Amino acid sequence: MNDYSSISAVQTGGDAVCAALEALGVRVIFGIPSQQNLGLYDALARRGRIRMVGARHEAGAVHAADGYARATGELGVAIVSTGPGTANTMNGLYEAGFASSPVLLITTQVDRVHLGRGRGFIHDADNQLAMLRSVTRRSECVMHGHRITDTILSVAADIRTGRPQPGAVEIPTDLLTAAVAEVRPVVAEPFRIPPDEALLDRAAALLNGAKRPLLWVGGGCVTADAAPEVRALAAKLGAPVVSSLNGRGVVSTDDPLFIGSQTHYAAFRELLEQADAVLAVGTRFQAVATWFWSLPMPPRLIHIDVDATVLQRNYPAEIGILGDAKLSIASLDSRLGEGTVDPEYRAVATRVRADLAAETEQSIGDDHAGICDAIDRLAPQDRNIVCDATMTGTTWGNMRMPARRPRHFTYATSLSIGLALPLGLGAAVGSGRRTIALHGDGGVMLNVAELATAVETNAPLTVLVFNNQGYGVLKYLQTMTGTPHVAVDLHTPDFVGLGEAMGMRSRRVDTVAGFEEAFAEAMRSDGPNLIEIDITDMTPLKM
Repeated sequence: MNDYSSISAVQTGGDAVCAALEALGVRVIFGIPSQQNLGLYDALARRGRIRMVGARHEAGAVHAADGYARATGELGVAIVSTGPGTANTMNGLYEAGFASSPVLLITTQVDRVHLGRGRGFIHDADNQLAMLRSVTRRSECVMHGHRITDTILSVAADIRTGRPQPGAVEIPTDLLTAAVAEVRPVVAEPFRIPPDEALLDRAAALLNGAKRPLLWVGGGCVTADAAPEVRALAAKLGAPVVSSLNGRGVVSTDDPLFIGSQTHYAAFRELLEQADAVLAVGTRFQAVATWFWSLPMPPRLIHIDVDATVLQRNYPAEIGILGDAKLSIASLDSRLGEGTVDPEYRAVATRVRADLAAETEQSIGDDHAGICDAIDRLAPQDRNIVCDATMTGTTWGNMRMPARRPRHFTYATSLSIGLALPLGLGAAVGSGRRTIALHGDGGVMLNVAELATAVETNAPLTVLVFNNQGYGVLKYLQTMTGTPHVAVDLHTPDFVGLGEAMGMRSRRVDTVAGFEEAFAEAMRSDGPNLIEIDITDMTPLKM
């Protein structure tokens, strides 16, 4: 705790916020200024230590902070204002929670003299804190100036410990310009939860006796920076590896041991059914990945996760270990001998890998396969791929597009559409890597205003809009249920004209060859660009 009796310096509340963010190492914030948070923006500008990126919508700001966090491993920060501004952040905070992403929202409240009185003051929102708490791990309201810095640091430490989650701090507007005591920031580094040694001994004994082990890795391995440990363990065991979508890149998709992320495909079941032990690390076995928990998980399951509530949630584990993925895998590796995987099982794994790839090829057809290959060939190897919840994203962006490094792949984990543009914007700004966002014509419209932000920041962002004049997934579902197409056939704008109006280089193509030419040109350019791909005459995608 800080000794407030020794404090003599005075600053504004806005300075106190900045002091906390600077101590946390925040490099960039995404936000929208308003009359309620100008005191904070003034402090940011005066101090000049944190880059300010102005989004065009509060949802876009939080999604961008989320994309930033996922691509960099740093805390993502968004700044908005009370009432309607904060209400607009709900989808962004919800997605960050679903994706286990550390996003901190700094927002405001009405002046303390009006707070809780229901007088109809501008942007009055008495229940704002309750709303924030419904989509965050922790949200706090600061009522005293000397508590601003410590409250932000405390919430940040909370949401970065264990399984990352979003958090929020609201500050009454009058505090941002008031003189407050200056508090020396004391940052608590995120705590890595050590695994139970006795449970690791049991897990090692089980794996040392296994002849057909399978390794299943998730986003917790990315969060813990455990890729080197996971790769070393997989090599020692000689075990085939599958990943959740959030775990893509922990083991390179080029690695012969990597089987795929298509765990919900029929071809994968043979490998799982023949496994005599499964080691799952940093995954909660989400619905689609397990085809709504219908996969027959072998009883000899070792499940390691940093979130105690995840263990035993969706599948019973013979050994459930609470612990940080990096620490747990390293400690487990030290207990293991060299693996002797059954040659027949290794052959099954090789065949399943090929079958999963073939099943994917069949579902997407030659045209989309050609586009996928062109992206991989022409984009820099050091790049980000960001997939929206669109048919192109779910059929081949998430499954077939190579992911060779952790934090180089992001998708809309909650399967909410319209996120790839702002997620990609944040990833591009934070990492500096060329970022390719895959969108449908319907989804991109939800956050289309962030094209202007991409131009304003000169972000290295390429937006691919796959246009089939409608919500493709929803059309498919209505067709499957025998209902007429209702509200799914869309009027779409001239995306090339829209991109050019925003100030970015834009092209329209309708063939794979045309896409290759346009994409190569986009990769040679600086800053943002857009390519509209008319897919109406291409081989239709299958869900």
